[in-house]
Amino acid sequence: MASHHHSLLSLAASATTFSIILLCCFTLIEALNGGFSVDLIYRDSPDSPFYNASETHSQRVAKALRRSINRVNHFKPSSSVSPNLAQTDIISNSGEYLMKYSVGTPPVAILGVADTGSDLIWLQCKPCTECYKQAAPIFDPEMSTTYKSISCTSSECESLRKTSCSNDGTSCQYSVSYGDQSFSNGDLAVDTFTLGSTTSDHPVSLPETIIGCGHDNNGHFDAKGSGIVGLGGGTVSLVSQLSSSIGGKFSYCLVPLTSREKSSKLNFGSNAVVSGPGTVSTPLVPNSPDTFYFLTLKAMSVGSKRLELSGSSGSGNLEGNIIIDSGTTVTTLPTEFYSSFESAVAEEIDLERGDDPSQFLSLCYKPTSDSIEIPSITAHFTGADVKLNPDTTFIQINEELLCLAFRANQKITIFGNLAQSNLLVGYDLVKKTVSFKPTDCTKL
Repeated sequence: MASHHHSLLSLAASATTFSIILLCCFTLIEALNGGFSVDLIYRDSPDSPFYNASETHSQRVAKALRRSINRVNHFKPSSSVSPNLAQTDIISNSGEYLMKYSVGTPPVAILGVADTGSDLIWLQCKPCTECYKQAAPIFDPEMSTTYKSISCTSSECESLRKTSCSNDGTSCQYSVSYGDQSFSNGDLAVDTFTLGSTTSDHPVSLPETIIGCGHDNNGHFDAKGSGIVGLGGGTVSLVSQLSSSIGGKFSYCLVPLTSREKSSKLNFGSNAVVSGPGTVSTPLVPNSPDTFYFLTLKAMSVGSKRLELSGSSGSGNLEGNIIIDSGTTVTTLPTEFYSSFESAVAEEIDLERGDDPSQFLSLCYKPTSDSIEIPSITAHFTGADVKLNPDTTFIQINEELLCLAFRANQKITIFGNLAQSNLLVGYDLVKKTVSFKPTDCTKL
């Protein structure tokens, strides 16, 4: 039996989720020629602004699982320099990454959710019709000398879904909503977007970046942040706006949740190339909406037992059947397939079963010692067999319970961030591939 000797002590921090903090500031030419990095810091790390010392591990896990439910709802239908490197840091919050950046001239520091599942970069702006509570001062566009509204007739306005014209007919208005009922409405504009690096002391300024200045915003947002930084595949996402400068490449390496004192990395440009021994690649599949990154999952293996997925309605067509997402905690699989997958995992483990108090995860065990044998689990994508890190295929729910970090969902299949830990995951939007390379992300 292919297995892994899994220490319960090493799982003590599991199932908290991530968020990306892009730690800040530099010149564009220098950054893209010399490269820059930003750290990813766990939401519950003492180094994170979201650290709550009074929360127990069980409370953090319960919150993480609830956030994962909200995150899955997010996917339900509703709504020029030479290529080189850029790399940024990440902090975890609410199952998403948070990104620290600056906007405007002079630059104003912003903390936003970095989201591979959305496109527009938006932040809360004065004056507020309705704004959710925000700890930091709300951005005032009138104080920025580089802020310019976008006209209704511009190609930028037409490229974004759900735009309209202001009452005076001069400026473009945007409206974005998410599956969890969160929303933002406001002015589409351009301003200077500034990123920072752990490898350079100089800020990198990206002039005339398309942003949304949100005057009417509400939903599941944290007071310590402001808005969203879209890293999706649509035309107005940060990745797409940087595309020519970064050669269409970005990557990240998420440290296991058991190593939360270490930072993860988000990379752009030549620094995001994933290659070398052990690298496997799978095609990105064009699908709708173009925001999401769709892959094809053909099968899952538990130990030596391979389980094949069937296409929709029993057909053989599997193309684009799974979304890879850095902001969803657990991996979701079609209900019927998940049942077979869970049974195959259960056959490999001889321990007393238990029940998840939240009823979110369905295969749980009561370990009798500090270590158990975890079967190896492999995700078989088209052209890419990806062996998952055993430290995060199961997560510690509380002191007495260890649960399989997968869940059934008939409507949407997502390859979540726990399954992606200790993998260097590279997106090449020119070649239209996603690459995986086994990596000790704590060493980067």
